[in-house]
Amino acid sequence: MSRPHLHVKKNDTVKVLSGKSKGKVSRVLAVNPGDGTAVVEGVNFVKRHTRPNPQRNIKGGIAEKESAIHVSNLMVMCPECKKPTRVARKVAEDGTKARYCKKCDGTLDKG
Repeated sequence: MSRPHLHVKKNDTVKVLSGKSKGKVSRVLAVNPGDGTAVVEGVNFVKRHTRPNPQRNIKGGIAEKESAIHVSNLMVMCPECKKPTRVARKVAEDGTKARYCKKCDGTLDKG
């Protein structure tokens, strides 16, 4: 089975469209294509109760960390026009695929 094609990639700058972190602009830390989710820096914090473990040098207590958010609640920010945009794909003459901004036709992929 082929994996689903997502419009977000790791290190993209995205804007959160819904949820308790609506309106925040931040960077994608990890993407899970199987679930259609992404972990975004500083968004969707959850509390984890951890037990102390001296062997692994872990302090106990309540730790906050980012949890995954569905990619349908994220919109990619274009690095050229600095606006949230939909993502389109172009195939170049040499056969490589590139993502581009639908508003300004600027490329979203570095390189």
